[in-house]
Amino acid sequence: MPLEADAEQLAHHLLAQEFVEIYAHHDADGIAAGAIIAMAMHRAGRAFRLRCVPRITPADLTGEAGVLLCDFGASREDLPPHVMVIDHHPPRFDGEFHVNPARAEPSGGGEVPAAGAAYFVAQHLGENRDLAGLALVGMVGDRQACTGANRGILNDGIANGYITPKRGMVLPGRDLAEALALSTRPYLEGISGDEAAAAKLVEECSAGGQVSLDALLSLLVLRAGASGPARAPGSLYGDTYTLEKEGVPDLHTLTAVVDACGRAGRGGLAATLLLYRQAPGKDAWETFRSYRARVIAAIRSAERLGVDGWFGIGDATVNGPVADALALAGEGERPVFVFAPGDGVWHVSARCPPGVRMDLEQLVRDLARSCDGDGGGHRCRAGATISARYLDQFRKGLAEAVAA
Repeated sequence: MPLEADAEQLAHHLLAQEFVEIYAHHDADGIAAGAIIAMAMHRAGRAFRLRCVPRITPADLTGEAGVLLCDFGASREDLPPHVMVIDHHPPRFDGEFHVNPARAEPSGGGEVPAAGAAYFVAQHLGENRDLAGLALVGMVGDRQACTGANRGILNDGIANGYITPKRGMVLPGRDLAEALALSTRPYLEGISGDEAAAAKLVEECSAGGQVSLDALLSLLVLRAGASGPARAPGSLYGDTYTLEKEGVPDLHTLTAVVDACGRAGRGGLAATLLLYRQAPGKDAWETFRSYRARVIAAIRSAERLGVDGWFGIGDATVNGPVADALALAGEGERPVFVFAPGDGVWHVSARCPPGVRMDLEQLVRDLARSCDGDGGGHRCRAGATISARYLDQFRKGLAEAVAA
């Protein structure tokens, strides 16, 4: 299997390094990938430094130390050849050390997240099957299906007693009321952002100290039927996983906390939760709650920009999660684009709603480069940052491409 061969080659190269600078993308998948490699290298007695950042450029990669990029870098053609990459985005980097499922199967590279690719590398650095749960953090964070190699990683964790599968509510939170109040995908009209309403709903569905999930789900479906598409409540209940080795046992909650901390600029805090396998303290929970509150506020205030599926918000740090929520909630047959201003730039997040197929990665990448910017991602989930002076040109290109 090419992925395994690439993983083994990179592992041997990592073991030969005196010191490795690990840069991880600041979302759940990137941080989990970086943590997996960091833990495996620590166990192998190798020195490293892990940093979580929103983006990387060749100018950042200076010095003599080995450099490993986790969950970004694959789509760049301008990286120095000595750089190492663990990623799952479309492969354009042609360096010698590049572990990426999309290299072996370009049409299906999204099957394994960067954290899953890192898990394969870690198995060649030592006995690291207990890190299977962290690989699933990447799977859930990037909204992948538990099929193919992801299913194999899950089975590794189950077989060795590190993961216990269940069925239940998949919303993250310390209790059901908090999970409902902080729900963003789906966004629950009249519940998300309202702790009192969420607590009241849970109370209505409780008897003898026990919550009836059947009653709760029925009420949520009825309410969504009056205010949104029927598919949104379908993301409330499903497969859940207890991670027996992690400080936050619930996979969906651990993923959400790590993602929120990373996107809020607290990547070090997120990585610490994974590296030390410790329960979140007050700081991490408050970061999670406040970040979710900002996402909900942005969803509520999102401004329609006059084109079907186009929205504007004021907070660029929540662009991606807002686009995820609006894409799930939308009934349109076109992609969703969310625009947010930055310092002399505009940030754009693009999502395909369920049933809509378009290569957003190629679209926003090409348009961004023509607008003094950069972009990329996946076919159904992508993003770009462009110079503010080219905003009209970028939007015109988007409109023409979607209408074609």
